Amino acid sequence: MSSVLVTGASSTIGERLIRSLLADTSIDHVLAVGFEPLESALPFSQSNRLTYLQVDMGRSRNIRSLLFGPARDLGVETIFHTALVDNAAGTGNRVHKINVESTRQILELAERHPTIRKLVYRSFAEVYQIQADLPALIEEAHPLNLASGAPQWIRDRVEADLTVCAAMGLSRLRIVVLRCAEVLAQGCGSQLFDYLESPICLRPGGYNPMINVLSVSDLVQAMEQAHNSSVQGVFNIPGKDTLPLSTAILKWGRVGIPVPGNWLTPIYAWRRRVRGHDFRFGMNRRRFTYSGILDGVRAKKVLGYAPQTAIDWPLPISEAWGPGWKG
Repeated sequence: MSSVLVTGASSTIGERLIRSLLADTSIDHVLAVGFEPLESALPFSQSNRLTYLQVDMGRSRNIRSLLFGPARDLGVETIFHTALVDNAAGTGNRVHKINVESTRQILELAERHPTIRKLVYRSFAEVYQIQADLPALIEEAHPLNLASGAPQWIRDRVEADLTVCAAMGLSRLRIVVLRCAEVLAQGCGSQLFDYLESPICLRPGGYNPMINVLSVSDLVQAMEQAHNSSVQGVFNIPGKDTLPLSTAILKWGRVGIPVPGNWLTPIYAWRRRVRGHDFRFGMNRRRFTYSGILDGVRAKKVLGYAPQTAIDWPLPISEAWGPGWKG
């Protein structure tokens, strides 16, 4: 029997992970922390094996109090660290503290913690560089996006990922970094999900890249398999659905229109101002131009992970393409 700590508990992913952990009888207790108060954070029945705490992860004192208070008292052995700012509009020192500094402090404090033995860190496929002269099939050694001009949304994710990876050779902890494909679901910070919210989806003319998307169920499965495994390292976590961007638009029940690529950044900037959406074409320009698919061979061989659950697309492809489609 073991106890675990889940950060980012009030997110869609955190909530689903907690549900799954509570269904696992080998887990003695789940300590869940989120930014929201309990009433709005976990919309499911409470359990005597669950403790929820509202914690501001942007304050170092709060993290110390959490780990050497409730986490120590409950004998937490594994941390599932998923907390970060999803909104691409979030910038500045405060956001950096939540995205990066909280991760660094968790590593430092866990190193001398009496019970914590493992860290499972949810990273992102967006940390990888995508460009014309790089392989479209992305392995774990693929170059990262270290461009100084990248948006903070990208830079923070790369810095946090590298911070955790650097600790692998120095820490007594078993550390697992899961670089996950984009989770195409509401409340998961998905740029593609926000893009597909428009009835008309504009894409760069002359390009139709392959994309891979991950279900929440498969992400939870990967995190639990990382917890149950004795290995450590970096693992790509692809989803079950790999398809052209144009097909994803059709299956979402939208109309896709190719337009000149240099039109898209100002058009989607206007959309953000008028409609309040989060999608930024400039941040997604390369993956909307060149294919980038995670190679999941290492995760399958070492963790035993293989995607099982397809995205619940609103339309089957035959209906999306119309009655004249022959298959």
